[in-house]
Amino acid sequence: MLKMNVGSTDRVIRILAGVALIGATLGGYIGNWGWIGIVPILTGTFRFCPAYLPFGISTCKTK
Repeated sequence: MLKMNVGSTDRVIRILAGVALIGATLGGYIGNWGWIGIVPILTGTFRFCPAYLPFGISTCKTK
């Protein structure tokens, strides 16, 4: 099982940013690169960010 390393505030920011990117893409404001918003949505949903692992970062307050 993956250890959670994304905290609550980080999670909300990731999901909102992902939705904003996808919304901007669908609205025609930015190009197809906005589909990268799927990544922060997934990392926020599963509360795990593989980019944090090499640096030992965790924004999650777990015991």
